[in-house]
Amino acid sequence: MAKQERTMKVTHLLKRFLPYFRKYRGMLVFDLFCAALTTVCDLVLPLIVRNITGLAADNLAALTAGYVLKIGAIYVLLRIIDAFANFYMSSRGHIMGTYIERDMRNDLFAHLQKLGFAYYSNAKVGQIMARITSDLFDVTEFAHHCPEEFFIAGIKIIIPFVILMGTSPLLTLIIFAMLPLMLVCTRFFNKRMREVFRESRHQVGEINAQVEDSLLGIRVVKSFANEDVEMQKFRDGNDKFVRINKRKYVNMGGFSTSTRVFDGLMYIVVVVAGALFIIGGQIKAADYIAYLLYVQTLLTSIRRIVEFMEQFQRGMTGIERFCEIMDEQPDIEDAPDAKVLSNVRGDVTFDHVSFHYSDNEKNVLADINFEVKAGERVALVGPSGGGKTTLCNLIPRFYNVSAGRVLIDGQDITTLTQHSLREAIGMVQQDVYMFSGTIYDNIAYGMPGATEDKVITAAKQAGAHDFIMSLPDGYQTFVGERGVKLSGGQKQRISIARVFLKNPPILILDEATSALDNESERLVQESLEKLSVGRTTFTIAHRLTTIRNATTIWVLTENGIEEHGTHHELMQKGGIYSHLYRMYTEDMA
Repeated sequence: MAKQERTMKVTHLLKRFLPYFRKYRGMLVFDLFCAALTTVCDLVLPLIVRNITGLAADNLAALTAGYVLKIGAIYVLLRIIDAFANFYMSSRGHIMGTYIERDMRNDLFAHLQKLGFAYYSNAKVGQIMARITSDLFDVTEFAHHCPEEFFIAGIKIIIPFVILMGTSPLLTLIIFAMLPLMLVCTRFFNKRMREVFRESRHQVGEINAQVEDSLLGIRVVKSFANEDVEMQKFRDGNDKFVRINKRKYVNMGGFSTSTRVFDGLMYIVVVVAGALFIIGGQIKAADYIAYLLYVQTLLTSIRRIVEFMEQFQRGMTGIERFCEIMDEQPDIEDAPDAKVLSNVRGDVTFDHVSFHYSDNEKNVLADINFEVKAGERVALVGPSGGGKTTLCNLIPRFYNVSAGRVLIDGQDITTLTQHSLREAIGMVQQDVYMFSGTIYDNIAYGMPGATEDKVITAAKQAGAHDFIMSLPDGYQTFVGERGVKLSGGQKQRISIARVFLKNPPILILDEATSALDNESERLVQESLEKLSVGRTTFTIAHRLTTIRNATTIWVLTENGIEEHGTHHELMQKGGIYSHLYRMYTEDMA
């Protein structure tokens, strides 16, 4: 995804991020109020020291024990206030950050649900997982600390500046003149840190993707005894991560060192210049001590900002990677005036339909015309690459047609809501996906909220009830990762039960029995025969003996629909279908 290679401006990212504070502005305001309280407590101490030192130098008699204890009590009270304020910042501030992380994660996941097949064809799940988990955790820390740190730094720079200007404008200007130089120096490292943090995050996603790929394919890995190959791939990715992090820490070291150099320079300027000003009678000793304490406070604040910059860059990188996905536009969207498809009969029409994928101008389907009446059973056969699966994927609008129209009950599917359209269509595919959970959960996925009786009835209709009840935990049996604990035939019958429960008027069977053994195929085929009754059915067939009873058989090749008719008609014709069928039956013999 080339678009992801660009680096977004910090101002743009902040503008995108700030609306997430809107719901929690009350928490944020009080958090910043507490930050101000803790800062005031820090700034009061130099004033107390200056006052006591000044009295000791100018009027020692006025410096009584009662006066000192009174000031001490005031400072203890301030520290108690500081403790409560700090507790709020540490607890509720982090909770606010967690709320924002939750909201962003919800938005990101909701947006991922809207993206079409075209996006997922090019995306790595490991990269997406990194963006929705670890990247957003960094955003939590950023959301909490960023407003606090900059707010506190602003107070600790502005207030000391005002106080010190009132004491010695020249010395104050000398000190603060060094700040722009520090900012120029650190900006260089800051930019490089941002770039390398981005690379580091990307590589974490690559490692996640490689781990996912290897573990999901662990049976293939072991069957080919390729554990060493996988280990070497993992080491290569891990070593690349180390090389990127080495650059990251070199830049962080440069950033930290440059600020420490200016830190030391500012301190020695205060010590030397301040001492010279005392000698010249331009400031008093008490003011000098206050200067040292305020400069210490200033430098401490700058050091906190420096330490926070790593977290800032992590947060910026996390927000940027969040925005990259949010900027991906769904290739399939409902029209503003989209209608709900209701009272579906099941008539399906392809009106001069052509289709090509977005990354290839060559048509997969060209000028396809046909009409299927409600309840008819259509079979699609032909060589691989002829567009059978693509044609069926156009019916639920997984892709938009390049030309022409697909209609259901006479309505162009682009004028219908995707949700209502897909509710009317059931699919049984060759590659059955089982969600992590129980058999019951996987069947109930066909109709969330369905009663137990309906789930069991659907399983019986699919011929799955008997084998389910033979399992130790029955319907509460855990299927394992992607249904690994079940056989291919068992998974297929559960997927059929899922569609029985959904009860759609239109059915698409995409080579649903091609990967099964003969016994499983027989059982599944019986279930599919029951499922097809009374529904408009499209069957993509690999095993041609399973479609002899189809209302119409279409032979689809790269040239389009070359033949159509019943099994008997096509066999008599002696064309492509007849040739394919004889080849298949000879192979079976």
